[in-house]
Amino acid sequence: MPASRLPDPAAVRAILAIQVSRIGDTLLSTPTLRAISSHFPQARLTVLGHPNRCEVFEHIPFIHAVGPITKKTALWQGWMPGKPYDLAFVFGYDEPLVRYALRVARGVVAMRQQDAALNACLLHAASEPAPKSRHAVYMQHALVEDLNLPIENERLAYTVTDAESAWARQTLADKQRAGAFPLIGLQIASFPTKGYRDWPVENFKALTDLIRARYPQAHFLIFGGPLERERTLSLAGQLGAAATHFAGTLSLRQTAALMNCLDYYIGVDTGPTHIMGALGRPMMAMYHPSSPAHMLKPLQHPALTAVDHPLAGQVGPEASMAGLTVESVWAQLEPALANLKAA
Repeated sequence: MPASRLPDPAAVRAILAIQVSRIGDTLLSTPTLRAISSHFPQARLTVLGHPNRCEVFEHIPFIHAVGPITKKTALWQGWMPGKPYDLAFVFGYDEPLVRYALRVARGVVAMRQQDAALNACLLHAASEPAPKSRHAVYMQHALVEDLNLPIENERLAYTVTDAESAWARQTLADKQRAGAFPLIGLQIASFPTKGYRDWPVENFKALTDLIRARYPQAHFLIFGGPLERERTLSLAGQLGAAATHFAGTLSLRQTAALMNCLDYYIGVDTGPTHIMGALGRPMMAMYHPSSPAHMLKPLQHPALTAVDHPLAGQVGPEASMAGLTVESVWAQLEPALANLKAA
């Protein structure tokens, strides 16, 4: 569809975007949302997301309102007369979300649906890109790539508020050892359906031993959710006073606020690692061979060490992350830590 089908930016005052997905895809869509906001500078941008993840969008400067929605709750919404939005952009393929957008917006951009009649109602039906044909940011951007809305800033977006920063500093003052440096965050596990991305706990322990041998005052913050609590507690127990265990005790935004205080972060490919990528602080991310770094690493990141498995791009989920050795990770981590400066 030609770009001329889009309304004149000067005439657009209210835009809706719907992105119901996991933390990673939620964040990976923020460069596209920034591009939409930039193209329609006079419009108020409302973003609806999954109830458990929509808080990722809160306080981002180019997003003006945030709320929850699911494909189930969408069935009951948007039936009042009138359409409050000039435009709506629907990420993903959930038909109930597309139909909701059509009820509340005068023009809807969505991924092409299986229903031809539904596609005919859309302002633009975007074609699905081939799997893993481009970086994940541009997989999300496929929604608008034919509409002359280019990504000018590839950085993921996330904003920690002043109040959240104050909470994090106080929490660390209460829990962290005096004089600890560097303060390193650890995310040792992905979510259960992507467990093959996890680096073995014993490898993380061996890596922390190497760090502590070089930096005796190093302190580790262990992040994660309740489902990996057994593993995170095991690592915390082995590290003793050198670690503070936060896994399963924090909200998403509390986790991000603490991450924003880190000197360094080390994590597997999962949601919190995408958050750290958005924060732009020094970090190392480890990538499974089925999802190599060039497909998922934070773009335009100022202090990233992206570590690929030696079989990157050659095998699928059956490959073990144990094939990424502690020695190879330390070889890349050591110079990155040497560049850090104590506060």
